[in-house]
Amino acid sequence: MPPSSLLVTDRPTFEQTWRNALSQAGLTPKLVHPEALGTAVSKGDVVVIDGGSEVFDEDELLATAGLARAVGSTVAVALPVDSSLNAIEDVLSDVCPGLVSRTAADVERIALALGRRSDAERARRFEYLTVSPRPNELLAILGDGSSALLKRPIDKGDDGSEVASISLADDARTAALTLASGVEFVVRADHVASRASSGITGVNGSVSGSGGVVDGAKLGAKLRALRLAAGLTQAELARRTGIHRPNIARVEAGRHTPSLETLARLAHAIGVPTTRVLAEE
Repeated sequence: MPPSSLLVTDRPTFEQTWRNALSQAGLTPKLVHPEALGTAVSKGDVVVIDGGSEVFDEDELLATAGLARAVGSTVAVALPVDSSLNAIEDVLSDVCPGLVSRTAADVERIALALGRRSDAERARRFEYLTVSPRPNELLAILGDGSSALLKRPIDKGDDGSEVASISLADDARTAALTLASGVEFVVRADHVASRASSGITGVNGSVSGSGGVVDGAKLGAKLRALRLAAGLTQAELARRTGIHRPNIARVEAGRHTPSLETLARLAHAIGVPTTRVLAEE
């Protein structure tokens, strides 16, 4: 059964815009007045909050988004353009990572992201599996954005020879590996998910390195160096990704470690693979 999708607004124009976008993302939105969210929201819900509603000042909006997050829902907030609410944007970005809308161009992207995150089985499917930039490891990225480093040998049949090919199954729940020696074996995404949730690697979409979370300062410095090498300003990177420039500045300064989804957006906009940002050089 798909999760409830709550559209928290009292503005008809806002409702129609987001209802169409959420429907195209496979969600069926239910209209909830901002003052009624407290009794309507529950764990697992997808919630879109209209920050432009007249009932919201800074405190009310933070309280509403915080409540929805605290009960275990996935929360997105749409901020009105040129709003006084921009003062709390950084906090909202932490409460709703990657899900703060600032312009009309953000609506479709965020609706699609909510559609993906509403899939309870996404953590048991591979999004990406490749040879790690470091020796004797594979790097797995799951559908929920969590990542794991798999030490070789992966399987008792893994003889340590070079990986010749990696092929994901149609349902992405397994991956077949062929080694240069001709050995073949299968890796299951649910086994990788168990490793991630056990604390062996980063959890809940955090970027993971060797046995733990990557140092935020090193990651930020690496992103900054790659951005400068690509000839991009923070403002241009913000335009390409839809991520607010102050938030990019926080990442580059090491004051915030982004989710893997956010990291992938930044890397793509810079023009490098995510694995290059994660690689220790």
